[in-house]
Amino acid sequence: MAQHEVEITISKTGEVKVHIKGVKGKACLEYAEWLRGIVGPVKDQKLTSEYYEPEVKSKINLHQELKNEQ
Repeated sequence: MAQHEVEITISKTGEVKVHIKGVKGKACLEYAEWLRGIVGPVKDQKLTSEYYEPEVKSKINLHQELKNEQ
């Protein structure tokens, strides 16, 4: 089963960047919509090559890891 990762970076100015990894096809937009509800409006969105690959049905298990980079 493929592993999905959601990498969230928050700058010192409060800008939030999200990179969704390992999700094929339009399923990544489901993650993006979920995050939009938490983080707020999207300023810019770029689709990776994975977006254009065939979707793979999978089970989503969310895991959160916080890093404090100073």
